[in-house]
Amino acid sequence: MAREGYRCIAGLDEVGRGCLAGPVVAAAVILSRQSRLPGVKDSKLLSDLRRRQLFGQIVLSARAYAFGVADAETVDRVNVYQATREAMCQAVRELSEPPDALLIDALTLPSVALHQKSLIHGDRRCLSIAAASILAKVYRDDMMNEFDSLFPVYRFRSNKGYATLVHRRAILAVGLSPLHRRTFSAQGRLFDEEA
Repeated sequence: MAREGYRCIAGLDEVGRGCLAGPVVAAAVILSRQSRLPGVKDSKLLSDLRRRQLFGQIVLSARAYAFGVADAETVDRVNVYQATREAMCQAVRELSEPPDALLIDALTLPSVALHQKSLIHGDRRCLSIAAASILAKVYRDDMMNEFDSLFPVYRFRSNKGYATLVHRRAILAVGLSPLHRRTFSAQGRLFDEEA
């Protein structure tokens, strides 16, 4: 995109789409063209400790970064795909420096009037998207750790809202919390043994 004349390009990624509980979190990151950030890659390929180390490096070196959050109620109201778009749009709006183009992991934002490029596996192909994936993951993990103190029975600190066996058994034992996505349980995801 820089070759096309764009000078302020934001990379966007999200985390939490496949969870039974908690929000979808998106991050937008604008890096300078000189940014190198060795070790930054898809957050799923990094340990929690390494993500947290890189989080600090990204924040210190980014021209701008911001987050967007779509809670479980939003996921249930509009579906997880549209909730992801809402979180990404919020992240773009919150940037302290307005971008002139977007690089997005695997989708587009029709409601945002900026030049966009959707990259499949963008978090493995683009530094700013990989940086966004790390920021979003650490931000959401910290939210889920806080929620764990409010709802300890679900073990959010260890499962981050994903459909682990312990999490599903807790739901069957005590029911859903306000953080749970009702539509996901209704679709049978709660009982999916492959989850």
